[in-house]
Amino acid sequence: MKVFEKKSDQLISLNAFYKRQLLFFLYAFSLLMFSLLIGVLGYKFIAHLNWIDALLNASMLLGGMGPVDALNSNAAKIFASFYAIYSGLIAIASFSLLAAPLFHRVFHHFHLIED
Repeated sequence: MKVFEKKSDQLISLNAFYKRQLLFFLYAFSLLMFSLLIGVLGYKFIAHLNWIDALLNASMLLGGMGPVDALNSNAAKIFASFYAIYSGLIAIASFSLLAAPLFHRVFHHFHLIED
């Protein structure tokens, strides 16, 4: 399956580019929702928070804001620390997925101008 065109290929139409951008948005959104699920389940079953508080804490960490509730057990603190590191990496990965089609189109356009 070909995701991006080769250097020697023509630039795709704007309509095809928008479809590609939407596809990569869906990839990034799916990655974020999966990551949110991991966080909610971790906060629910490791930190023993209720579902709403687990969702709030996971969302805040995934969004880069930090936790809301104080954690009392060592297991919950260890989970939260690893989830925080994971959340930072997921933020970078999500941005990369969203930016990849745009950067590829710009660089491909410059290669076509050179040739």
